[in-house]
Amino acid sequence: MADPGVVYQLEISPNQELLARRAAELLARELELALAQRERVLLALAGGTTPAAAYRLLGQQQLAWDRVDVLLGDERWVGPEDPSSNARMLHETLLAQGPARQAVFHPVPTERDTPLASAEAFEQTLRRLCAGDPPVLDLILLGLGDDGHTASLFPGSAAAGVSDRAVAVGEGKGLERITLTAPVLSAARQVVILVSGAAKQEALRRLLDPSESPLRTPAKLVQPHTPVLVLADADAAALVAGGV
Repeated sequence: MADPGVVYQLEISPNQELLARRAAELLARELELALAQRERVLLALAGGTTPAAAYRLLGQQQLAWDRVDVLLGDERWVGPEDPSSNARMLHETLLAQGPARQAVFHPVPTERDTPLASAEAFEQTLRRLCAGDPPVLDLILLGLGDDGHTASLFPGSAAAGVSDRAVAVGEGKGLERITLTAPVLSAARQVVILVSGAAKQEALRRLLDPSESPLRTPAKLVQPHTPVLVLADADAAALVAGGV
């Protein structure tokens, strides 16, 4: 399947520490630009371990955080205190201390009786906050799995093929998940993908390959009209450095 014309702008940092600093700097810049244009700004963030250091740094930035609505791009269907909860990770990093505590966080309501009920409730929240169909977020930070997934759009999963809803139920690595769908991720005004570690080398190569199929690498389903900013460390970019 041919690439539909998505433009990727790759920026490589020497190591994980400098990658986290660069990610925090870029996200703060994008938020500042959006806050200058709109009364409220909608920010969706990735879970996982890679962005945690960036969130701690971002949380110290002096921004109008009380005008920022924060959501998660995906969440595991676990309680908010579960060690694998993305909401818990955000509370321990971005929202833990500093100026970003003033942001308005809208967690996925995982306490509902079923994953579908949680997904439907989260979609209601999303549509209340965001205009457009699909809803338009100002800024999304995504990760990239070593299997080519992003958010909870895993290869071969039903969620990766959902196009008629903003939020879907997915499954990955043995856990049920709630995820924004590809149309919402693609409608964002700005998308940033954060990639770290040698295990991601092949996934990043596939992401940047115009001939790669989204069926194998669902991260390629994210097709915004603006260039996708890809921030990677040197370990992750070993197969593509100098080739993009």
